[in-house]
Amino acid sequence: MNTFFKVFALCLLVNFVRCDDAPAVEEEEGVLVLNEKNFEYVLKNNEHVLVEFYAPWCGHCKSLAPEFAKAATQLNEEGSPIKLAKVDATVEADLAKKYEVRGYPTLKFMKNGNALEYQGGRQAPDIVSWLKKKTGPPCKVLASAEEVKSLKEGSDVVVIAHYEGPDHANFKNYENVAGAIDDVPFGVIYNPEVAASAEVEMNKVVIFKQFDEGRMDYDGDVTADADMTKFIKENQLRLVSEFTAETAPKIFGGEIQVHNLLFVSKASTEFNAHYTAFKEAAKQFKGKVLFIYIDTDQEDNKRVMEFFGLTDADIPDYRIIKMSENMAKFKPETKDLGTEAIVKFTNEVESGDAKRHLMSQDIPEDWNKNPVTVLVGKNFNEVALDKSKKVFVEFYAPWCGHCKALKPTWEKLGEKFKDNDDIVIAMMDSTANEVEGIEVQGFPTLKFFPSGEHEQALDYNGERSLDAMVEYVESNGVKVSEDVGDEEEIEEEMLDGEFGDELPEEVEAEMAGKDEL
Repeated sequence: MNTFFKVFALCLLVNFVRCDDAPAVEEEEGVLVLNEKNFEYVLKNNEHVLVEFYAPWCGHCKSLAPEFAKAATQLNEEGSPIKLAKVDATVEADLAKKYEVRGYPTLKFMKNGNALEYQGGRQAPDIVSWLKKKTGPPCKVLASAEEVKSLKEGSDVVVIAHYEGPDHANFKNYENVAGAIDDVPFGVIYNPEVAASAEVEMNKVVIFKQFDEGRMDYDGDVTADADMTKFIKENQLRLVSEFTAETAPKIFGGEIQVHNLLFVSKASTEFNAHYTAFKEAAKQFKGKVLFIYIDTDQEDNKRVMEFFGLTDADIPDYRIIKMSENMAKFKPETKDLGTEAIVKFTNEVESGDAKRHLMSQDIPEDWNKNPVTVLVGKNFNEVALDKSKKVFVEFYAPWCGHCKALKPTWEKLGEKFKDNDDIVIAMMDSTANEVEGIEVQGFPTLKFFPSGEHEQALDYNGERSLDAMVEYVESNGVKVSEDVGDEEEIEEEMLDGEFGDELPEEVEAEMAGKDEL
């Protein structure tokens, strides 16, 4: 007996020491606060953890925070073992690097310590639904009318089917579809009385939604998983969705790659009329084109307007974009926002009859008066594709911090070669100018045109120092025209001349890894 108590006491002591050695884990509004010291401990002691890597200054992170907290609180109140956690990636740089965090917020789903990409929505119900689908059965058995009601009220869109039992052949197909769609809750009813109260017939699949038609019955082949999946994805979005940080993942993550975008002030007296006309047009393209409106009163949406070359003076207006064709933009010839005109132009884009719209600013009067030549869409081919010259082009965005930091060095590069007629150092604002055949994925993008044929354009991926870029140009058969200072002088001008004693806040944010459009 004494031996038993000794062993028991020893076990208590060991457990006490382990608890005492465990790192502290703070909690804010139900969300665990992780750092380098407690990260691995939390992962080892929790099978499922959704981790948000955020930056305190990030607007999207601030928008997500209350929804993330609501989801965490709901799961905690339900007694769920799923945990939500957050990491300040600007402080925990090593953790951010380890999990390849390149923008904010980045969400990683940790399943038994393995990191998976989170692909759900940004609203609390979407987060909870996605996590439950990933950690439990793909569809919930609804045994009562109350459970049916609870599922419907818990999400804007739910899918419910009625089968005789889990062994029914068609149920297996339904379960496969439920497992493939993460952001919609699925339910199944076996009880005929419960199914009758929900108005779901035997071997039928129904989408219930809190908008538009209210419900959609699937009349296709119940054994065709692909058809059923397509039907559900087509009907889970509104006929016309508002573009927000919350809806963006569903909009861009879907299979429909043609988007019709209405730019309109939500506060304007004309909003309801424009929205109604737009929605009527949308009915004719369901499953083929996504119709989205963008509230131009929102400051976060100004960047989207800029991407399409729109200003406040242009609003209201609409544009169509084909995501699968390098984000080709299409601009209607008239500004008619009536349903008939919208339908006509959308059909032209769909059929390929509409010509792609390439944005261009007017050519500045002094475009070639300075060491760095200014290119726009209207003069790009004439200059960059001139077979008698070699042309080195920086494609930039005015708001990009990396571009601002590069500017003084690029100007010095222009000075280096200003007296050499064989080379042109140029730059183009790619947010306002587009060129067919030249795709710019990020800023700044540097391309070297050695012989005037844009198919032969070379991507420059070297260092962005003056010495490195001069060496690159010289390696392509061009000689420096004069010496304009060494690298140390360039760096001093970057910090003390162009920006003063310190970089502007937006530049620091870009250098810290802020998302770029």
